[in-house]
Amino acid sequence: MQPIRSLWESLAFAPRRVRAALRASNTSGLVWELTAAGLGESLRALTASHQNPSAIYRIHARNTPHKTALIWRERSLSYGELGRRIEALARGLVRRGLGRRQSVVSLMRNRPEHIELQNAVARASGGAVAVSWRSTPAELSFVLKNSEARFVFFEHELWPTVDQVARELDFPRDRLIAIGGEVPSVTRYEDVLTDAPATLAEDEESAAVVTYTSGTTGKPKGAVRRFPREVFVSTLEFIAQTPMRTDDVHLTVCPLYHMTAYGFLTFTHVLGGTVVIADEFKPETFLSLVERHRVTSTALVPTMLHRLIALGEPEIARHRTRSLRAIYCGGSALTGQLATRAMDALGDVLYNFYGATETGLVTLATPADLRAAPGTIGRALPHNEIVLVDDSGQTVRPGEVGELYVKNGQLVVGYHGDEAATRSSMLGDRFSVGDLARVDRQGRYFIEGRKRDMIITGGVNVYPTEIEAAIEEHPSVFEAAVVGVADAEWGERVKAFVVAKPGVSIDEADLKTYMRGKVASPKVPREYAFVSSLPRNATGKVLKRELAVL
Repeated sequence: MQPIRSLWESLAFAPRRVRAALRASNTSGLVWELTAAGLGESLRALTASHQNPSAIYRIHARNTPHKTALIWRERSLSYGELGRRIEALARGLVRRGLGRRQSVVSLMRNRPEHIELQNAVARASGGAVAVSWRSTPAELSFVLKNSEARFVFFEHELWPTVDQVARELDFPRDRLIAIGGEVPSVTRYEDVLTDAPATLAEDEESAAVVTYTSGTTGKPKGAVRRFPREVFVSTLEFIAQTPMRTDDVHLTVCPLYHMTAYGFLTFTHVLGGTVVIADEFKPETFLSLVERHRVTSTALVPTMLHRLIALGEPEIARHRTRSLRAIYCGGSALTGQLATRAMDALGDVLYNFYGATETGLVTLATPADLRAAPGTIGRALPHNEIVLVDDSGQTVRPGEVGELYVKNGQLVVGYHGDEAATRSSMLGDRFSVGDLARVDRQGRYFIEGRKRDMIITGGVNVYPTEIEAAIEEHPSVFEAAVVGVADAEWGERVKAFVVAKPGVSIDEADLKTYMRGKVASPKVPREYAFVSSLPRNATGKVLKRELAVL
């Protein structure tokens, strides 16, 4: 009777939450796979004021314990096994002294321990902080100090960096945990897992994920995300807009410390699907994994999509990729040309999303949207309130460019230890990460670039994204980046950095003539630099600050 009573109370007092659950369960097929045990766990999650992320593993450990949750290299874990390891790790952390709202820093390559640790920390009501395994000692030191880390979990091969930082900060050696191999006098990961009793507080409100922004300018900021019920509702509403199903086999190729990879892995696990974890992205390996595991979905950043399409349609066609139902793309601008080429090669399975660490998912463009309006990031997802404002804070009209602010149930609570940065990002109860956008009369949004990247030349606002898209339509161009550089006469002049397609040379005079026919004269680059590649950070974003000084 208790599950029925809980369902009745949910229907009476939380109609949006229940409607979202029913809609996602119906479109994905989950409603037909829930057993009595799985339903009971699901209802407890739905009726809680906060949803601990680890709850999805308790649900599926009860519902489908023998179904494969993770595949990595030649290793696989069922939901039952994964659920037990998460619980054991959470108990081990608590027994070693992890308290509520204390943080645990991890740095590792893509591997199952990442998922285990993130959820075990949440289960113990702590804050999980995943950082790039490529972090320098200075970067790691900053995060450890800023997050006030209680423990550091690290892949054993990264010991030289961790050892250096631990010595500099006098970090307790018994709080360093090595993953995947031995480090002398350091605790092994498997030794933390325990079946010994430990009290795991049911303090769901304390669980958090702290994600340090990529820091393309200045020091990174730690965005703190907690998990009120609205976050779970938004997840279900997003799932209902997509082809996600319970039988999904999702391929993770982006780094798991980044929200794109971890977010879409989590969506798959919400439905009880299977996730294949790749060590890294290589176009040929990607295609082989899709064929081998009959992958139905994946998430890529545009840089990866570029590299995949650069293989050419004949090479792509050698692999069986028809199992793919969705390729989710985001993290930086997806040009109309790249989207069209990708769909021509792989079918109309491409979805472009817009979101940020701080805001969660905000918009989604379907394949039909990308065909009809190349370059769009799509329409606002349910319960996202978007406003575009000018420098005076006034809402702009359709077709005009303004800074994008959003209000939804996924917003972070702020930046850890940086109230000034939190306040400067807010407009009332709406949040901005500094992106400029416009919206057409059909409600489709288009990103025009970052506010800090906007170029003012001769008093005219120039948005780099528009120029980059135009350059990339040239048949000899692989990709381009546009920046503003100081100019005594114009204030700033437009400069383009251009990468040619492999084996192709570009005639600068021809490109200049081409651009004069594509954009208005103030937008035409006055200077071109031809380079072999563009500098990027670990998540694929172009580092324009480095280009601006070249």
